Amino acid sequence: MDVIFGNLDLWGGAIANTLLVFFVGGLIALVLGIIVGAMRVSPVPIARGVGTAYVNIIRNTPLTLVFFFFVFGYPQLGLPDLSNTVLGILAIGIYTATYVAEVLRAGINTVPVGQAEAARAIGLPFGQVMTLIVLPQAFRSVVPPMMSVFIALLKNTTVAAGFSIAELAALRATINDAPGRPGNPMEVLLWVAVVFVVLVLAMSAVQRHLENKWRIAR
Repeated sequence: MDVIFGNLDLWGGAIANTLLVFFVGGLIALVLGIIVGAMRVSPVPIARGVGTAYVNIIRNTPLTLVFFFFVFGYPQLGLPDLSNTVLGILAIGIYTATYVAEVLRAGINTVPVGQAEAARAIGLPFGQVMTLIVLPQAFRSVVPPMMSVFIALLKNTTVAAGFSIAELAALRATINDAPGRPGNPMEVLLWVAVVFVVLVLAMSAVQRHLENKWRIAR
């Protein structure tokens, strides 16, 4: 246990950074994913085309390359300086948004077409049809796959370790490079795996709660 109690400051910082990347990146992914998902089913051809292009390009690009672009390419564009952590959050959020959009699009397709047509018949614009009629029902039907996307997002935060972001996956190197710190690399990695298992189990519990709650609401 020395590897934990002898490095509590490092563990605390690594877990905090991992959760920061996860929650802020997840928020970006959710908001952007909802917008892109709505564009994918929009009656406007240009909106559908932009949404489709975004999903096909970003989703089919390896996450590591997306990180490379943000961490190493962004500074070359002459834009305001951002820390590697912020750039990593943007990278993982924009990447995960494509999966959120596709899961949400699948949920939208489960909503009976007649409901959207009835809403349009009484004069509701597309935006209100989506926010008031379609999306609330779509979210209920996609809780399991949506939570799977966010569990994958949590595990994908480990990619950030390769880009100088001090999260859990980088802890092995941090402890190994710090003189006088207890713990060998394999032991650190095993405890990192334990932390991720606990976090994923917590998310699974949230998923079960949401499924039960919204199943009753139906």
